[in-house]
Amino acid sequence: MTLVSVQSLAVRFGGAEVLRDIDLSVSASEIVTIVGPNGSGKSTLLRAMLGIQPASSGRVMRKAGLRIGYVPQRLAIDRSLPMTARRFLSLPRRVSDAEAAAALDRCGVGAVAERQLVDLSGGQLQRVLFARALIGRPELLVLDEPTQGLDQPGEAAFYQLIADVRAETGAAVLMVSHDLHVVMAASDRVICLNGHVCCEGTPQVVRDAPEYRALFGYGTQGALALYRHDHDHNHGPGLAHHHDAACDHDHSAPDHAAKDHAAKEYTAAGHAGEGHSGTGPHHA
Repeated sequence: MTLVSVQSLAVRFGGAEVLRDIDLSVSASEIVTIVGPNGSGKSTLLRAMLGIQPASSGRVMRKAGLRIGYVPQRLAIDRSLPMTARRFLSLPRRVSDAEAAAALDRCGVGAVAERQLVDLSGGQLQRVLFARALIGRPELLVLDEPTQGLDQPGEAAFYQLIADVRAETGAAVLMVSHDLHVVMAASDRVICLNGHVCCEGTPQVVRDAPEYRALFGYGTQGALALYRHDHDHNHGPGLAHHHDAACDHDHSAPDHAAKDHAAKEYTAAGHAGEGHSGTGPHHA
């Protein structure tokens, strides 16, 4: 069952085209990971699929009544505003103490319920954000670089938590990540994005694609390392999805995700199941 899909999606900020001709879908229970260089539109794509960022053209279609849990790339916390982890879980919709405790316990941070968000470590805060996303039994988890700022053991533990939750609940996962070794090990599908979909498919197919090799190179200890994308690759056949046009477009426009207040994003994501598109509401 398709949970969310986009057709011919484009997003512009002023005169800058951030995304163009995007076609993709996410089905129930699968893990789909988006990779690409900084400024390639990854966060913008997630936010457009959630209905937070309006599309300039194209369509975004979601299953009617789709339940979505969202973890933004970063949370802007006002240090002058008292906000405990427990209180945060009731934004924008109040949840019971039992539901909040269960979500925090599931994410391994039950002991921080009454602590201020500003006093939490990076790993604890990410787990609180994930606990918030799990409330309401989501069918789709949307995670925007959920391990940003964590050390390697913290990253490994967080990705294991994601895998465990998917196995337990059957929720689909749509994720942006720079942790390429994890992407290749844990994803059902990988999408390489650089303003458009350069290539997509299973990890094995994408790993060998010339489009992927033009974006990524082999680093130390067998891991794949991100390097600068010089727009000098050709798009060839033989992939699950490819474009034949040369990558001569400009991606100097920022991804804009960091400029939005997280509370606004949570509120908008809470209504994402209502259906939204660049041309009007559509339900799958």
